[in-house]
Amino acid sequence: MSLLETARAVRENAYVPYSRFKVGAAIRATSGAVYAGCNVENVAYPQGTCAEAGAIAAMVAGGDTEIAEVLVIADSPEPVPPCGGCRQKLREFAKGSVAITMATTDGQSLTLTMDQLLPGAFDASHMERA
Repeated sequence: MSLLETARAVRENAYVPYSRFKVGAAIRATSGAVYAGCNVENVAYPQGTCAEAGAIAAMVAGGDTEIAEVLVIADSPEPVPPCGGCRQKLREFAKGSVAITMATTDGQSLTLTMDQLLPGAFDASHMERA
């Protein structure tokens, strides 16, 4: 199954009783394995999780730690980029050149690199001491 098909399918499982805004994400790890996640809301809004975070958790649980490609899909008038927190989460496992495709359920898409989505990202090098 393609990343688009995987993300589209898992999006249907999103738990979104408050916003009704379903999002699906699919990640291909460098191993070739594909992992999926959907958004899961909570009545205490900050306690919910984004689709990208779910896919990352599935990837790590599956034994992979490097992202090769990402696709996120939502029912929106135009492609929806990952939120700021998810951009940082993706950057933890994705090199700057990794393609992040944002798609709509009606067929629009936009692909940017990780560096384009999160320029000047905070990373482990910022924690090194001289």
